Amino acid sequence: MHTSSKLTKEFTKKWVKGLQICCSSKKNMDVLERKKKIKLCADIALASAKNATTSWSIALISEAKKEGENEILVDNLLGPESPFKQQKTIPLMSACHKRVRSKKILKRSCSVGQRMKKMGPPKSNLAIYIAKTLVKKRTQVLQRLVPGGESMDEFSLIKEALDYILSLRVQVDVMRSLAHAAEVSNQSDPNVFG
Repeated sequence: MHTSSKLTKEFTKKWVKGLQICCSSKKNMDVLERKKKIKLCADIALASAKNATTSWSIALISEAKKEGENEILVDNLLGPESPFKQQKTIPLMSACHKRVRSKKILKRSCSVGQRMKKMGPPKSNLAIYIAKTLVKKRTQVLQRLVPGGESMDEFSLIKEALDYILSLRVQVDVMRSLAHAAEVSNQSDPNVFG
């Protein structure tokens, strides 16, 4: 696990490098394109700063590599020593195929569960039923928020979510510092960023 200062330095270095690559590849970008590139660079830099040691970082990098135009950016930010370059995305696809197939089997076998739901929860265990339902709903929300969370069990989902939250906090702190530095610099010399 990265320490916060090491992650901050690594993220900042890779994010600035990504921004330089994006700016040199296309000079005339509108605001929406620029916003997307900044977010893309930040996500890839954050994931590559973790050296593909977490499921969410692997999921972010895989998602970014799907679009061909992002491949150069991803390869440059990962660097030649990245463990992600040796990994293949094919096992992820086969896992997805297995998940779809098992969902179909599960749907077929759910008719018994649907009949039980129509009957409602047992009156003696109403509190337990409500608690389990709330936990299930919140777990589903968390799975949608964490990249790659759909394929994780509950324990690894919580571990990955905590790591992702800490990494996002580093990302926000760096971006906030950069925005503050740009604001201070712009106040002293309005022609610097204008």
